[in-house]
Amino acid sequence: MGTSSLRRQLQLRLLRGDLTIEPLRGNLDTRLRKLDEGRYDAIVVAYAGLKRMGWADRATQVFAVEEMVPAIGQGALAIEARADDRELLDELARLADPDTEATTRAERAFLRRLGGGCQVPLAAHARVKQERLELAGIVVSLDGTRAVRGTEVGPQAEAETLGQRLAEKLLTEGAREILAAIEAAGVRPPGSA
Repeated sequence: MGTSSLRRQLQLRLLRGDLTIEPLRGNLDTRLRKLDEGRYDAIVVAYAGLKRMGWADRATQVFAVEEMVPAIGQGALAIEARADDRELLDELARLADPDTEATTRAERAFLRRLGGGCQVPLAAHARVKQERLELAGIVVSLDGTRAVRGTEVGPQAEAETLGQRLAEKLLTEGAREILAAIEAAGVRPPGSA
């Protein structure tokens, strides 16, 4: 089984401890070519990428969020502009999506509170359901044998509080020890000393 993401590798181990998981690098068509050449029995890639390229039919299984929590901010797009360009900012404001903004704020608050980065195996996914925000999160040990996961639901207007609350809950349920072991192993978020 091939995948490039530590987050995916460890969640796969939680699902199927019997799998041999190997690193998989390259862009999407390179990864698919490696699968077609028989270098891997299966690969795990983002379904959104397959759909975007018109290759959704290549997927043989799509994981539910409960099985494979995606990366924080996955699928959210951002546009940066100069703060003094009022005309452009006004035009861009029309593109803003309140649901995406709320879900991203909740996920990023979760990440910030846990002190994670792209090399730390944690994930969160928020979704809006009838003006309520549902946030699922997970922290996985480096050997993929232990995970702490949880869900919080609250008002969409309290997105950041919801993210912080879920992070605190997971810290008290064992994520603190997992994160300490990850740091002791030398895996640190970018910019940390």
